[in-house]
Parts: sequence; C-alpha cells; structure tokens
Amino acid sequence: MAKIEEITELLVNEINSFEKSIEQLEKVSDKLHAAKVSIDIIELRALLNSHQYEIKSVLDSQKKLYGRYENLIKDAKIYPNWAVIVFIVSLLFGVASVSYVLLT
Repeated sequence: MAKIEEITELLVNEINSFEKSIEQLEKVSDKLHAAKVSIDIIELRALLNSHQYEIKSVLDSQKKLYGRYENLIKDAKIYPNWAVIVFIVSLLFGVASVSYVLLT
C-alpha cells in the first residue's frame, strides 16, 4: 500500500509540474502571438541600390568595350586600301602588257 501511495504521490507531483509547464508555455505562446515583428529594410534597400549602381556601371563599361571591339572589327582589314589599289593597277598593267606583246 505504501508503494502505491508513493507512486500516486509521484504521479500527482509530475502532473502538477506538467500543468505548470503547460501554463508557462501558454503564456509564452500568447506573448509570441501578441508580439509584432517589424523588419527594417532601410539598410537592405541602401545595399541593393548601391549594388544596382555598380551593376549599371559594369554594364555601361561592357557596352563601351563591346562598341570599341565592334568598331575595331569593322575597321580591321587584311590589306590596306592603297595596297589593294596598287595590286589591281599593276595586275591591269601586266594583263595589258601581255596582251600587247601577244597581239604585236
């Protein structure tokens, strides 16, 4: 009988402590539900704006570099214009002289 009384007393103590713990958890839960959390995004906004400015500046520099390379490719030629003209003129003189020699 003494054992049963000890066990019931321990169970009652455990149940009481469990109920107290539940009450504390309910209080904490109510406080959490009542608390309003506001997020301060001012620093994040400033950081995003500076990052956006950096991205724009990098994009602008890449566009300028692309434009320069595009112009270089347009202007790039294997032979200069004067060399091509001299070659064509000399070729014409050669053909004319050969045809003159063959015809005479």
